[in-house]
Amino acid sequence: MFSSLHKRQGPFSRTIISFLVILFAITLFGSGFLMGRKGVSFSSSQGEGNILEQGDIPEYLEEDVDFQNFWDVWQYIKTSYYQQPVSDKTLYYGALSGMVDALDDAYTTYFDPKEASDFMSSLEGSFEGIGAEIGIKDEQLQIIAPLPDTPADQAGLKPGDAILAINGESTQEMSVEDAVVQIRGEKGTEVVLTILREGEESQDVSLIRDKIVVDSVHWAMDDQGIMTIEIYTFNADTSDLFQEAVQEALTSDVQGIILDLRSNPGGLLTSAIEIASSWVGREIVVIEKTQEDAEAFAGYFSPRLNGIPTIVLINGGSASASEIVSGALQDYGYAVLVGTQTYGKGSVQDYRELPDGSAVKVTIAEWFTPHGRSINETGIAPDVEIPYTIEDFNNHIDPQTDKAREILLNDYEETLLSLSTLSQTSEKE
Repeated sequence: MFSSLHKRQGPFSRTIISFLVILFAITLFGSGFLMGRKGVSFSSSQGEGNILEQGDIPEYLEEDVDFQNFWDVWQYIKTSYYQQPVSDKTLYYGALSGMVDALDDAYTTYFDPKEASDFMSSLEGSFEGIGAEIGIKDEQLQIIAPLPDTPADQAGLKPGDAILAINGESTQEMSVEDAVVQIRGEKGTEVVLTILREGEESQDVSLIRDKIVVDSVHWAMDDQGIMTIEIYTFNADTSDLFQEAVQEALTSDVQGIILDLRSNPGGLLTSAIEIASSWVGREIVVIEKTQEDAEAFAGYFSPRLNGIPTIVLINGGSASASEIVSGALQDYGYAVLVGTQTYGKGSVQDYRELPDGSAVKVTIAEWFTPHGRSINETGIAPDVEIPYTIEDFNNHIDPQTDKAREILLNDYEETLLSLSTLSQTSEKE
């Protein structure tokens, strides 16, 4: 499937962040602008500001670009806009935002310095907001996953809830970045989302923003030797917390593992690879395919959980890094996937900080499972499909977890064997 494939093993220096846009990752402006023309003139003689660094004209321009138009528009706004004064930095960061927005990619974003700082803080597990991830699917802004014990979770928001309006303003033509700006805010303030859930009428949901600290991993062992490990997001502390859970499992005579990735929107690629390594060892975890090349990322930890019966729980809120882990374990037959189809967020974002503290996140590739299955848009299908309805939630029952326990306690090996046989039959066909 891939004409050129390079295998990368071990930790790597390039920072790649694969994730869904999150409400606590502020994206006020969304793109970029490169000033490259030497000797441009600025007609105004007033003001004490200077162009600090013009840079060089890129050698890879494919078309002629007249930057005098840029300065003409700049000057026209500065002299004619009815609400003066207009900040030069507002125009500058807005221009950068506009360049990235021109790509029409929901996951390619420009962050001004404050936004970049807040975004990196969010990956460390502490932030202010309502505690939900949002994205656009089927041209509709919607909830991807509420984080546990957050305002979004407490208000009853669910994966797949459509966000029709924010504080009364329609989201029909609204980008993810603009929605983030309107939804987030200071702790203690209110935001009203108009929510439409399948099979129900739309309703206004009031949420009070709060500061949220999330431990990305929770685990517990039951009296039958089954350990449930819930991973809520893949951030900076996920791997260390997960290894604590692994150590406890191995010293407690674990009989089976339920890895719960439901409503996990993703996070850091490195964390996903480290988690998957506990089963796949140094085998390939994920393949990154760019426009011209393909590169495989292999695990670099010992497969300490390999051989322990494992069920992975997934649903429509499982995205990005969650799909990388579940797809790898499914390809190698190291786990049985139970639940519903995942979100299908299989694109790769490269995050780069700029000298002024701002940053740009650009989609550079797509993810494929070790066996070459595309993750983007299609997602990962469960081996055993079990729905989890609103009625189940309201009645405090979890049929997906119940099914996972049933398989582990009764017919795990038979289920794996039947899936292996089905896979071989499909390949022959």
